[in-house]
Amino acid sequence: MGLKNDRWIREMAFKHKMIEPFVDKQVQKGVISYGLSSYGYDFRVGEDFKVFTNVYNQIVDAKNFSSSSFVEMRCDDHCIIPPNSFVLARSVEWFIIPRKVLTVCLGKSTYARCGIVFNVTPLEPEWEGYITVELGNTTPLPAKIYVNEGIAQIFFLEADEECEISYADKKGKYQKQTGIWLPQVS
Repeated sequence: MGLKNDRWIREMAFKHKMIEPFVDKQVQKGVISYGLSSYGYDFRVGEDFKVFTNVYNQIVDAKNFSSSSFVEMRCDDHCIIPPNSFVLARSVEWFIIPRKVLTVCLGKSTYARCGIVFNVTPLEPEWEGYITVELGNTTPLPAKIYVNEGIAQIFFLEADEECEISYADKKGKYQKQTGIWLPQVS
């Protein structure tokens, strides 16, 4: 299994629509960077957020997660994460992962240096959709997340041979996510 470079990512994006919309260069001036990098792709966070709240004092239960634990927001420029809380958001980009590829998404160091943590997220072979991301604010202060700017970097690892059962084959529960999806247990 090998890490793929910018030439491979560009070719897969143009020929196979692996990333839509695809930004063919690193955009940096005045923004948190996004777009194609040497060995990955920095994707952006969209304008829709689910901000965690304890208004209804719900129990956090991955098998029976209550949507009333979130306040839904659409933000034009930025979203504020309350102190010691988190938000769910989605990527601007739609991804189609090839059958011989596994990806790993890691948060941007610019946000990490501000106490914002990004849950490490894999995308399995033949997974498709917008990426639902969790952003945690570990600080005792409100934190700002910028809409349509870089949020995480995705690395592409190509296997020597195709997997026996892909995410599409097993009909994964997060396949073809169109919005921000809450935890699901099948």
